[in-house]
Amino acid sequence: MTATSNAAAGAATLMPLLIHLLRGASDLASVSATHAKLLKLGAASSVASSNHLLAAYGRCGCTALARHLFDGMRDRNVVSWTALMSGYASAGRPRAAVALLRAMARSGVPPNAFTFSTAASSCARLADAGLGRQVHARAEVAGYACDSVVSTALVDMYGKAGRVGDARAVFDAMPVTARNAVSWASMLSVYAQNALGHDAIQLFAELRTNGEDMAPNHFMLSSVVNACAGVGRLGIGKCIHGMVLHHGHEDNDVVAVALVDMYSKCGIYEYSKKVFDRINQPSVIPYTSIIVATAKYGLGRCALALFSDMVGRGVQPNSVTLLGVLHACSHSGLVDTGLQLLRSMRSEYGIDPCASHYTCAVDMLGRAGQLEAAFELADEAQVNGNDALMLWSSLLSACRNHKRLDLATMAGQKVSEFTQDVAGALVVMSNAYASAGQADDAAAVWSNMRRRGIRKDPGCSWIEIKDISYVFYAGMVSPAGSRAGEVMLLLDELEGKMREKGYKGRIGSARVLDADEEEDGNHHHQEGRGVMVGVHSELLALGLGLLVIPKGMAIRVMKNLRMCRDCHEAFKVISAIVEREFVVRDLNRFHHFRMGSCSCNDYW
Repeated sequence: MTATSNAAAGAATLMPLLIHLLRGASDLASVSATHAKLLKLGAASSVASSNHLLAAYGRCGCTALARHLFDGMRDRNVVSWTALMSGYASAGRPRAAVALLRAMARSGVPPNAFTFSTAASSCARLADAGLGRQVHARAEVAGYACDSVVSTALVDMYGKAGRVGDARAVFDAMPVTARNAVSWASMLSVYAQNALGHDAIQLFAELRTNGEDMAPNHFMLSSVVNACAGVGRLGIGKCIHGMVLHHGHEDNDVVAVALVDMYSKCGIYEYSKKVFDRINQPSVIPYTSIIVATAKYGLGRCALALFSDMVGRGVQPNSVTLLGVLHACSHSGLVDTGLQLLRSMRSEYGIDPCASHYTCAVDMLGRAGQLEAAFELADEAQVNGNDALMLWSSLLSACRNHKRLDLATMAGQKVSEFTQDVAGALVVMSNAYASAGQADDAAAVWSNMRRRGIRKDPGCSWIEIKDISYVFYAGMVSPAGSRAGEVMLLLDELEGKMREKGYKGRIGSARVLDADEEEDGNHHHQEGRGVMVGVHSELLALGLGLLVIPKGMAIRVMKNLRMCRDCHEAFKVISAIVEREFVVRDLNRFHHFRMGSCSCNDYW
């Protein structure tokens, strides 16, 4: 046997081993060493070897080396182009990945399903529906649009770009036999990520009905659990938890974190804590989730204990974790602890405070009545855009709560400089003037809002009874259906008993408006009967809950805005009168009312 034939035999023997090493390599040193060995063997120039090298360099994030290799290839096939495209996408260069698809078309190499799915996923990272439509059109022309992998990537792309209707159209166009677990999970995730929880729940019901024997995977289950959290559907969430246990996904971190979040947002912190306690060696994400949940319940010292346990276990907190701890301090009046954390974030954890941390700290000072210090910190933060709007809106609300009209006016001037998403803050400013007896100034704020075309989203509250949500708006008792009259009578009766307890306010009048009546110039009601003038939505939801939810069970009410002080006081008094527990989730936190007191201790 000649030396040449011996070398060829050696190369043939080594090649499979080297290719195997490339497939498993994830660091540059290993890939470069294997590349050198292939060059020494004279086997690096083949299309197959070059493709493996392209993929390996891409996994290492070395797109420059991958591109240099690609440009030097004499022959390129679809795998070559797709490997480089995937490398760009993985390295956070999605536009470069999509540009390769166009260059590929000019080269005459036809793309395959994996090429289109990689391009669509790159568009998803960009949240660029326009670019995604171009990829979609190319996939249609090439005949790959109905491929399950491509369709699933397109569903995800449209969802990330906020085009939920387009995502559903792609999903519905898929042949039923092509819809697999990943396809269903992707569509469920689109609904959950776009705050369309009811649609996600409905789609999951379709899967259970039409999905034959398809077992839900952990991606599906986590998406549906997140949907239940978003819309406060505790009953369905419990059912999904049962499925999690049945299918053996209880040890999955993604599902566990979703369950922690769902139970906390549905008003059962104890269940959240139980789910968390069953996680073996929780990472930063489960810890962050339970700390945020604990903060929203006003359990500041519990949140700090969890944080201490987390750090003690060597789990490095992230920016969101520290924001959760700051929220806990804010909602529990732990001002000194919160400020100490803000000042030590960089030195202790290597994290620079961002606008959200400063806003939370300003909110914390405002809640505690330290308004001058809050203003100083607001000026120090030097935030811009929407972050600045949130900061000054929070400060304006604190000024109004502490009856500091002088400072409220200063914060209101800052807020009025913005043009979007200012309705809530301007209403707070109007209420601050009204509370100070300056009716003309309050009216001027409303007049300015009308002139600028600014409308406030209507407040609503909902309560879940036997897996059905009943949604109430201020003054509208009609969602209670046939029991609307009983709700009005019950609230009237409760108001009388509240006065006997020394309650000074009013929860509203039980007068039923005629079809053509309206409450005042600023509040208009839909036509028809079933209106209680002045009654806020959470009280109407509570009234229905008192009628139909058995004693011994807590009544849980969800609200899309912050609970007002008058309703907060009313809930406290009513909880003592009827000797029942109420849990209210508002925009900021949870309130647990029991025997005349609230868990927030007025830090809300």
